[in-house]
Amino acid sequence: MKYLSIIILCFTSLMLKAQMIEKAKKGPFLLTNATIHTITNGVIEGDVLIEGDRIKQIGKGLSKDQASIIDCTGKHIYPGMIDGGTKLGLSEISAVSLTNDYNELGDFTPHMEALTAVNPNSVNIPVTRTNGVTTVLAKPTGGLFPGRAALIDLFGYTPESMYAGFKGQILQYPSTGKRGRWDRRKDDEIKKDAEKAMKKLNDFWSKCKTYAAIDSASTASGGNIEQYNPQLEAMTGVVRKEEKLMIRVNKKEDILSAIKFVNKHSIDAVLVGVIDGWRVADSLVKYNIPVITGPILALPSRDSDRYDAAYTNAGKLHKAGVLVAIQTNETENVRNLPFNAAFAANYGMGVDAAMEAITINAAKVFGLEDELGSIEEGKRANLYVADGDPFETKTQISHLFIGGFMVPMENRHTLLNDEFLDRFPSNN
Repeated sequence: MKYLSIIILCFTSLMLKAQMIEKAKKGPFLLTNATIHTITNGVIEGDVLIEGDRIKQIGKGLSKDQASIIDCTGKHIYPGMIDGGTKLGLSEISAVSLTNDYNELGDFTPHMEALTAVNPNSVNIPVTRTNGVTTVLAKPTGGLFPGRAALIDLFGYTPESMYAGFKGQILQYPSTGKRGRWDRRKDDEIKKDAEKAMKKLNDFWSKCKTYAAIDSASTASGGNIEQYNPQLEAMTGVVRKEEKLMIRVNKKEDILSAIKFVNKHSIDAVLVGVIDGWRVADSLVKYNIPVITGPILALPSRDSDRYDAAYTNAGKLHKAGVLVAIQTNETENVRNLPFNAAFAANYGMGVDAAMEAITINAAKVFGLEDELGSIEEGKRANLYVADGDPFETKTQISHLFIGGFMVPMENRHTLLNDEFLDRFPSNN
């Protein structure tokens, strides 16, 4: 019995070791002989030195004492991809409500912070990052003002360590259209509901402006505001243009209404979703409003639309002169960001513009173009090494770096593959 226990213990240890996730490694790292897709400065041949959390140097024939050298001959280096809108970290399984933490009760919850709900141990995170997606926006949904979204890097042990430097309030703009194919409201009911929601929005915005004015006056006099209101307090940054307002809006008429709202109140805004963006691209260009559109891999929103309406939207916006980033609006399948971009590229956007939409353009939308979105000296070392074009499903990523750490290329998919590829013989 004693020997049997020892055998069982050893076998269990081997099984655990086989499934154990490898730890990330700290540099410095020297990536040599690569084709470097800088995004902002063209494609060059050479080396990349990563030191600390930064891209320290780019050039040819680089050297660094004690650096781990990774030969990238025949391979390509790209900046980490950025998804402009997801529920990653806030949800495990969309269909299981107990695993979802992105929706609060009530129309006005701008004081809710998505970052506090992020689960660093989500099994969806390794699946996503091993496809080259290093940074995503984790956003809440729900009422008119569901809360504050946060940009996170997909590596870290706490939400705070994953925070990538951007937060933005979400506004679900009142819609004058149906909420989906299941919506059975009549036209007059839709109109009344939209008017009611718009009145709620205007009344709340008026309170926000008043609160911000009182708060500024109290601060100037050396005091504190007497009647603290967490909802209104959370909106002061938006009112003062210190924080971006992310307005989710899709229908043409609603987009035009949102543009008027933004201009009337002088708001620093980005429009999100924007399914009908191509119909009002000239207005978006005129008022210099950036867009995060997607998912690209989607069905047309109207029966009368062409089959490729969702595929071509980003390209039409880009060609009109709009600053375009792309989102998947996904939970489990954020890993498909490069393939969303690939469809946009193939349906009019072009490969270079589509790559910019998930790298430097996304960084610009979030005000982080000096930190993320391209391979440049001094920027955060979020990048990956691949054997081909990341828009191609056959492309394999061999090395991944987030914040200067070399992150293991392991996830639940690779573990399952390893487990069952060479499984033990079975009597069944």
